[in-house]
Amino acid sequence: MPDDVEPRDLDKVARGELKTLSKENADWVAKHLVMAGRLIDEDPEEAHKHALSAGRRAGRISVVRETIAITAYQVGDYALTLRELRTYRRISGRDDQLPLMVDSERGLGRPERALELGRSVDVSTLDAQVRVSLAIAMSGARLDLGQPQAALGELEIPQLDRTKAFSYSPALFAAYGTVLEDLGRPDEGEKWLELADRAEDALAALDNGGADGETVEIVEEDVDFVDDLPVTLDESDESDESDEADVDGDENVPEEGPDGDVVGVVDLETEPHDDSVEKHDEEHGQRDETADPETTPPPADDVDGHRG
Repeated sequence: MPDDVEPRDLDKVARGELKTLSKENADWVAKHLVMAGRLIDEDPEEAHKHALSAGRRAGRISVVRETIAITAYQVGDYALTLRELRTYRRISGRDDQLPLMVDSERGLGRPERALELGRSVDVSTLDAQVRVSLAIAMSGARLDLGQPQAALGELEIPQLDRTKAFSYSPALFAAYGTVLEDLGRPDEGEKWLELADRAEDALAALDNGGADGETVEIVEEDVDFVDDLPVTLDESDESDESDEADVDGDENVPEEGPDGDVVGVVDLETEPHDDSVEKHDEEHGQRDETADPETTPPPADDVDGHRG
């Protein structure tokens, strides 16, 4: 474990979940979760080992099971991903990882079960980011079944708004463009793929404070969904027309999305383009005294379900 890893480096909400453990155990688990987060992109195998180490001491903590699932997905162990996310849902009562479950069913070659799982939850109860991720996963399952037209329909949700760029927009635009190309509509597909690139670059610029580094005004907006269509409430009281940017405008204004996160509303036509770790500690015997033997994750060498 690197010397610069501290328990306080873990997200505050995640640290709160570890309070049921002894302080020594909580600190140890927190460090492994931090390392899993650091390594997930550059070394997913090592990140997965850290997650499994955390699981051996904190098998009934939802964030630990979630981390094991995410790292398992990254190394292609879709069976373990599903098993861990079922436990995560049971412990936390949350459906925010449903898209990953659907995609894992696809990874196991079961697109019909993926669609069934995706339809098991009322999408109106999901926040915008999860709803978009679920739509993309469901669209992929339709493609797996050779149903490109149905795949396109899965993506035609209220968040598919080409005039605004939210954090989830680049992935949604790109998925839509790809399906259009699969349907033999390359010109339309190319436009959506280009839009995805512009949205990603514009949002990156916004995250960096804009081209001139100025602070960007925040516009608060209440959004309700009626019959699966977006309805904006109290527009006249909250902002005037200059508070929103469309593809023909010059404004660069963040907006509060349906999930309550402040995200960017950007001009997609004019925004410019931007863009060894040591091995973990050896186990020293202590296990999570609260762990349930039936739900405690297996050691690394017992993992199954790798995608062929």
